[in-house]
Amino acid sequence: MRYSSFTGYFKQKYGCRLQKVVIDAGFTCPNRDGACGLGGCTYCDNAAFHPSYSTPDKSISQQIDEGIGFHKVRYRRADRYLAYFQPYSNTYAPVERLRQVCSEALAHPDVCGVVLGTRPDCIDEEKLHFFSELSKRCIVMLEYGIESCYDSTLLRINRGHDFQCAVDAVNATSRYGIEQCAHIMFGLPGETREMMLDEAAMINRLPIRSLKFHQLQIVKGTAMEREFNEHPQDFVKWTLPEYIDFFIDFLERLDPKYYVERFVSEVPPRYVSDTPWGLIRNVEILRMLERRMEERDSRQGRLLQ
Repeated sequence: MRYSSFTGYFKQKYGCRLQKVVIDAGFTCPNRDGACGLGGCTYCDNAAFHPSYSTPDKSISQQIDEGIGFHKVRYRRADRYLAYFQPYSNTYAPVERLRQVCSEALAHPDVCGVVLGTRPDCIDEEKLHFFSELSKRCIVMLEYGIESCYDSTLLRINRGHDFQCAVDAVNATSRYGIEQCAHIMFGLPGETREMMLDEAAMINRLPIRSLKFHQLQIVKGTAMEREFNEHPQDFVKWTLPEYIDFFIDFLERLDPKYYVERFVSEVPPRYVSDTPWGLIRNVEILRMLERRMEERDSRQGRLLQ
């Protein structure tokens, strides 16, 4: 394999294919409720990022049942499931609330672990202690939305924290021995191609296990859509072949110790202003990446050797 695949790592470590089932437990974010800001991240509409079966009016167990039903049709090779608390910031609550939602999810007979998507400013020592203890009896992973390594970008997208906050959170999580993943977004306003490539060196210093990368997609009705229409020159725009070559350039700078869980995102067409790459599915884009890496005789971390 020319890059470190997270799917392969998980299957090797746990001996079977694990599939995430998305759960909306009704959390919010500190840059939405006024704790550090209002309006949320400028690119964000959570309805565009998670499946229709996952809504907070349903119980966690019902969402898991419907999610498993969905995935048995789409991903028939799944053996066990991870409860994936995805929408908004899923550690933005007292420990008792986190214990409640995790316990309900883990009570399902087909669930063998929990994954919680969150922000680096929504974690503390008490929560890390709870997740560390929980990890002794099931799979536990925290997914931190870092999005950018540049403070100027984080300010512009109304993120509500700086990059040092992310560094502190992942270092603290590492000290507790908890599996963790980081999200990075490519194409945010004000960032050049070279700036994005330089982020690899910053990421290489973080004690994380895996990474999710995703290209910026302009979601209808967001503040980002207005900014894109008013200042299109501030955005890097890729054709699909250009993005694949860019990502290979990035991979060559990324330490092979990091597992790549995703390198593109897929938003339903009804949510985005346009679909410049057409209606191509992620699995086909992955095949294109693998073919292009073979053509270039490229490998993750090549430029570090």
